[in-house]
Amino acid sequence: MKRGDVVTVVLSSDLGKPRPAVIVQTDSMTASQLKTVLLCPITSFSSEPSIFRVPVEPTSTNGLKLQSEIMVDKISPASRQKIGDIIGYLDDMTMRRLERSMALALGFAG
Repeated sequence: MKRGDVVTVVLSSDLGKPRPAVIVQTDSMTASQLKTVLLCPITSFSSEPSIFRVPVEPTSTNGLKLQSEIMVDKISPASRQKIGDIIGYLDDMTMRRLERSMALALGFAG
């Protein structure tokens, strides 16, 4: 498991429903024995355009089946036990868009 991987996860707010999410923490944290992993959930629900939602088209590389949005406004820790399979990974351009959106959401960029 590494930064940019798209995984399935069961988040506590989703009533046990598995959903895709992208791992956003640094690889050194992911490789450690920490009990949780930071990720951004992904939804197929389209919201109003927002700098805190990164659109993603489905590809064979990312493993998504529907046009989706990465929910940067819902960055969450997840227990490693709740993380399922790696279904794909995000390409470099999508990761750069995600990183810019995260920097804005966390107040690291203006």
